[in-house]
Amino acid sequence: MIGLSQKKVGKLIGLKKADFNQLIRDKEISLSKPRLIPVFKLGDEMALTSVLLSAFRLIKEFKEAVFSESKIQKGGTLYVYTEVAFKDFPDSRIDGLLLIVKAGVIRDAAILEMKNGKDVLDKDQVERYQKIAKLYAIPKFLTISNEFVSDATQSPVVVKNIRGVDMYHFSWTYLLTIAHILLFKKDVSIEDEDQVEIMREVVNYLEHDKSGVVGVNQMSASWVGVVEKINAGANLKVTDDHVYGTVHSWQQEERDMALALSRELGVLVTSGDSKYKGKLEERLKSDCKELIVNKKLESVFKVKGAVSDIKVSALFEKRTVEMMVLLKPPSDMTYKGQLGWMKRQLDSCAKKDEKLFGQIAKELYLEVLIKNSRVVERFTVFDFESAVDVLKGKEIREFRILYLKDFGKKFSSTRKFVVVIEAMLREYYKAVIQHMVRWEPKAPKIDIENKEEDNEDFIEEVNSMLPSRPMDNVVTETLARVIQEGEAVLEG
Repeated sequence: MIGLSQKKVGKLIGLKKADFNQLIRDKEISLSKPRLIPVFKLGDEMALTSVLLSAFRLIKEFKEAVFSESKIQKGGTLYVYTEVAFKDFPDSRIDGLLLIVKAGVIRDAAILEMKNGKDVLDKDQVERYQKIAKLYAIPKFLTISNEFVSDATQSPVVVKNIRGVDMYHFSWTYLLTIAHILLFKKDVSIEDEDQVEIMREVVNYLEHDKSGVVGVNQMSASWVGVVEKINAGANLKVTDDHVYGTVHSWQQEERDMALALSRELGVLVTSGDSKYKGKLEERLKSDCKELIVNKKLESVFKVKGAVSDIKVSALFEKRTVEMMVLLKPPSDMTYKGQLGWMKRQLDSCAKKDEKLFGQIAKELYLEVLIKNSRVVERFTVFDFESAVDVLKGKEIREFRILYLKDFGKKFSSTRKFVVVIEAMLREYYKAVIQHMVRWEPKAPKIDIENKEEDNEDFIEEVNSMLPSRPMDNVVTETLARVIQEGEAVLEG
């Protein structure tokens, strides 16, 4: 194997697995094999890494769910390693390495950097690992921590993109949520019963209070600072650290809410505007501007099959939170019929869960948007009679079902804000959203009566049954005479 150490400086992709094994024997690469039952202390970063990589190796659907988001190749044999160090970089111990091997050759690879507990990704360390990935042509770099992002293509740390090394980030809570969803008996679930049991054990480990997996349980200190400034009438500035910290905290809580609802529903709830996919910094800047100018922050949650996206707004000046869904009114009804259609939906919600609906009904409102007008009419869900009078002669463009809660002092409490807003989203979805249905136009029908009116084929049929008219006889006789004269000429 002379000269093999030079070869390993080249790309791993295309390297034979046998040659990779020889590099390990030659101590050009040092690494360990992960175990589903780790020997590390509970809560140790490497213990989490060992459990996660073992889950990738043992549970097909879990592996595919995560790998599809990070564009890791399907098929082949997966090899996983922990505590990876290359001889040329002895001071850089990489937490994880994945290899996809097909026909004895490495076809895809990824390195992983993990953080648990309150530890956050280190910019310098990430950039150093990017260079290692570039040097060895490892095409993917996955980071995992308790930091949240709206999309796997975003990163909690601002680093330059390096050509040939694609970055992806997952929160531990997100991975835990994927595991929960796979355990639901729905469209996407684990087929093999043994793998189901392994997934359950992985979930139990990740949910242990000492595992190092934590969600968002409080807003940042910056949140309190911004609330106090706004309520004191002070102006916010882009350069104010509290502004950036508040926006970042809001986005972290947004993602945590989405994942919590995902675990309730058994389907993945996404959040954030798709235009910011892979552009976390752009969204941070946009939200900072929204906070400074309009004193509010907004989020959008998307649930497959729900009547609409769920819009959530935190209004700092009022210390309130609004949640709403939008419904288009039936276009084949009068405004009274449209209001009746909306009332029947809300009555149905009240019947489905009387207790919960009754608890939040006083904070539910019907908003009506009028065509060719910026005016939004608001009514309580009990006041449809007033709506009929106010909307007389107007054309309804859209309905909004609004859930509005006054947080009061809880708005500036880092812990109580999280508790209340998460409970609010769950209550709103359970009492209202899951029972709402979109209006769909009826299927078009064949109008038999009009079709018969337009069909004039009967005219020829009627004419064929009429006696010959005199003029028809003249034409017939003339035509016969012409034919006879023509035949006589030909015989002559």
